[in-house]
Amino acid sequence: MNTYGQLIRVTIFGESHGPGIGVVLDGLPAGESIDLEAVRVQMRRRAPGGGDLTTPRRETDEPLILSGLYHNKTTGSPLTAIFQNSDQHSSDYHPETPRPSHADFTAAVKFRGSMDLRGGGPFSGRLTACMVFAGAVCRQILERRGVSITASAVQVGSAKGKELSFEMKRQILDARAAGDSVGSVLECRAEGVPAGVGGLLFGGMESRIASILYAIPGVKGVEFGLGFGFAEKRGSEANDPFRLQDGRIVCETNNAGGINGGITNGMPLVVRMALRPTPSIAAEQRTVNLQTMEETPLRVHGRHDPCLALRAIPVMEAAIAVALLDAMMEAAAEQNV
Repeated sequence: MNTYGQLIRVTIFGESHGPGIGVVLDGLPAGESIDLEAVRVQMRRRAPGGGDLTTPRRETDEPLILSGLYHNKTTGSPLTAIFQNSDQHSSDYHPETPRPSHADFTAAVKFRGSMDLRGGGPFSGRLTACMVFAGAVCRQILERRGVSITASAVQVGSAKGKELSFEMKRQILDARAAGDSVGSVLECRAEGVPAGVGGLLFGGMESRIASILYAIPGVKGVEFGLGFGFAEKRGSEANDPFRLQDGRIVCETNNAGGINGGITNGMPLVVRMALRPTPSIAAEQRTVNLQTMEETPLRVHGRHDPCLALRAIPVMEAAIAVALLDAMMEAAAEQNV
């Protein structure tokens, strides 16, 4: 349940307020050079404590690599890294009063009260540090194969645009000042993905990418190309006509977001994901005390992002990097059969 992938397999483990979290990357080809400073750059993009727009929790997120890397090259054995947790405020959390829209209640039911849910436990956004590490490694391998991945915020609350605008920032700060939070939409583009990557049904690229994006806490919607915009189109408007360009087949438009029938068509991959407003808010909410079975008011006093968008951008890029490398390795193996 904590592992993703077919040839490139990513396993993530740990809890938000435990000693640490970690990730295992299995199936990486041997001999791939990994720039650890470039990995750290990606980790810093996701790290908390980046100002008024993010949570003040501070974690260094310096990876301790236990295996799979020698002289900065992959060895072919599982690449394992762990990250120490060092800035937990466990007293801010009370498992007897589950936070609305968190996994506190559902996890308490499923695991019969045995799970460590301080700070969200294994459901916490803290574990996305592991995803970013895995993606930072995968994206370096992809870049050497001509693939680049870039995500940005295209909507925060009611404010829309192609990058984080003044109005988007204002909506985040206004929500924080009110003890509240605000939702967002991110868009990711992957350039250079060759045609022919993916497969049928559950092995299609939409299925593979959506499944890893939905593992990011707070993601409530995923769409490709026009996505839900297709509902208001006719086929004559929505279809992407084929044409020739310098001797190769390309699409005149890219409404499908680079995927036909679950298989890449050589156009840029375009994916969007919707993030819910952070459910941990200082404003008063209603909950039920699981010990007394009485309704009770709740104010969450922990440190949380007023909007998930900023720190989720590198997480989205990382998740798509993992999905693409896995699928491209699979496609390469099929061609060599």
